[in-house]
Amino acid sequence: MPSSSPGGKPRVWYIQTEGHTDRVFDPRQYQAMLDEFDVTVNDTGRDYGARQIAEGIAGYDAIVTGWGAPALTAEVFQAADALSLIAHSAGSIKGLVSREIVDGYLVPRNITLFSANTAIAYNVAESTVGMLLMTMHRWPDFSAYFKRTGKWKDPDVRWNGRFLKGSTVGVVAASQVGREVIGLLRPWPLQILLYDPFVSDEQAAEMGAEKVELNDLFARADHITLHLPSIPSTHQMIGEEQLDLIKPGATLVNTSRGSVLDHDALIAKCKRDEIYVCLDVTTPEPLERYSEFRMLDNVYIAPHVSGAGFYGYHKIGEQTLEALRAHFSDGAVFGAVDYARYDLLA
Repeated sequence: MPSSSPGGKPRVWYIQTEGHTDRVFDPRQYQAMLDEFDVTVNDTGRDYGARQIAEGIAGYDAIVTGWGAPALTAEVFQAADALSLIAHSAGSIKGLVSREIVDGYLVPRNITLFSANTAIAYNVAESTVGMLLMTMHRWPDFSAYFKRTGKWKDPDVRWNGRFLKGSTVGVVAASQVGREVIGLLRPWPLQILLYDPFVSDEQAAEMGAEKVELNDLFARADHITLHLPSIPSTHQMIGEEQLDLIKPGATLVNTSRGSVLDHDALIAKCKRDEIYVCLDVTTPEPLERYSEFRMLDNVYIAPHVSGAGFYGYHKIGEQTLEALRAHFSDGAVFGAVDYARYDLLA
């Protein structure tokens, strides 16, 4: 059991390794966490297992988890006699705590669970807008052609079209990323359509978007971005019916999860019509060696890198520190998970 904290500081167990710390914390933020709380650091250089956490968690008021942390089992919470906050310095929490753990321990004990998924959304949203621009303008094709041939412009690559300005952009799902994408697009002279059954017309308007039905979005938009969570109800939610509605010359970008798209239907659409696609996520990852996506000139594949970037990663550390501060000063924790929406989380 941890020793008593000098000065009555809350006891925090930081179970992440040094590599994770370097990735998500600005050194000043990390030092502030060490100064303001009684922190026990994982200095083993290895990720802990659930059994190790169960054996050591007694007496701690908070635990900081992140990428590489194990699923927290019932044994962990049976031993966690003081725990009131789990600060997850990463995104999705479903691999960390199951529905059974939420209902059996977190809710009855009023344990707050923080997630830094908002911080990651900053990077993904930036990448989404960049991938939209790259894909609709086809810049990689012009660069590759010039390097390969020495000729200035590939006559087979479209160089003009309806790009972002003056276009209609469809955003599928007002997730953290979807909302951030809308925020980035709002200064542009364009129209934004939003499909999200959990958002009202008024809420969509406040974001700067028009709420529409899914098929209406696919029929009207010049460019479409997907931000759906990977849950049973969204499995291959975007299929032949929606893809057949896309305008010729339109752009489709997926930075959510590969499972939300029917890949066979998308391949057929890309082979049949002139649309342009960028997939940062696929199912599986990486794609099979002989995947037809690799053979299509109008499809760009990125290796699931849209979440990368110093800005968003360091926001993870910043928000984790703020969650600790808010929780132990009886304030509202920005990023606290709403357990009632657990099944809708990615």
